[in-house]
Amino acid sequence: MPLPLAPIAGIALRYGTVALATYAMTRKVAIGRRDQRAEDALDDLDEGLSVRREPGQTNAGAKFHRTIRLGENGPGVEIDISALGRFSIRKL
Repeated sequence: MPLPLAPIAGIALRYGTVALATYAMTRKVAIGRRDQRAEDALDDLDEGLSVRREPGQTNAGAKFHRTIRLGENGPGVEIDISALGRFSIRKL
């Protein structure tokens, strides 16, 4: 019994479109560089969320740091999520 081509073609078209879009994005995205000053600033953040307001500017910082282990002394991973943000409005 022959396989119907419509469902297979639909799946192939969907995955082909995703693959083509991913390839196009990787060609357009510039290769980033590591800025040690930014790395140090993210490492110095306190855990939790902080917000600071000044006239014309609001700054925010957040850090989440956890260690997850399988068992008492088993293999584990360390998760460190840090973010800095600034919202600035300047009158021209």
